[in-house]
Amino acid sequence: MPQFPPVRVRGGRCQARRLARGRRRALALGLAVTAAALVAAGQGDAEGARGHPDESPPSVGALAPTGEPVRRPPPARTLAAPVRIADAATVRLLRPGDRVDVIAAEETAGAGRARVVARRALVTKVPELLEGPTDDGALVVLSVPRTTAVRLVGASATARLAVTLW
Repeated sequence: MPQFPPVRVRGGRCQARRLARGRRRALALGLAVTAAALVAAGQGDAEGARGHPDESPPSVGALAPTGEPVRRPPPARTLAAPVRIADAATVRLLRPGDRVDVIAAEETAGAGRARVVARRALVTKVPELLEGPTDDGALVVLSVPRTTAVRLVGASATARLAVTLW
């Protein structure tokens, strides 16, 4: 049998790092298994799991399991923003309650650029359209958060606006 040089294990200096990494992985795995077990255990009750997407919100006079009234977060602050859409025929398709994306199309140095200014904005009012063709588009009132309303006003000053229906 031929003689082989002794086998030396390298990396003895990094054993502490490897050990710590192994512990972190084991802790993460344990947390994931615990969370899955809690979710599975909550699926069986008649009331459903807390925070489940299909769960309906409690009614106004509802009480929490502790007997205290349920507190709801305040509704998000929205503004009614009148927006002029470039294509009046598109506005005829809209009804109050529809959700739309508002897109700003800008002409810059011969190249067009489009960007989404508002996502899933709620149509609150569609004023009556004037008879005959109009080149300046049509007005629609959207309910949007304050920051989105500012973006809409800024975009309407520099670009033509269009909507896509949800």
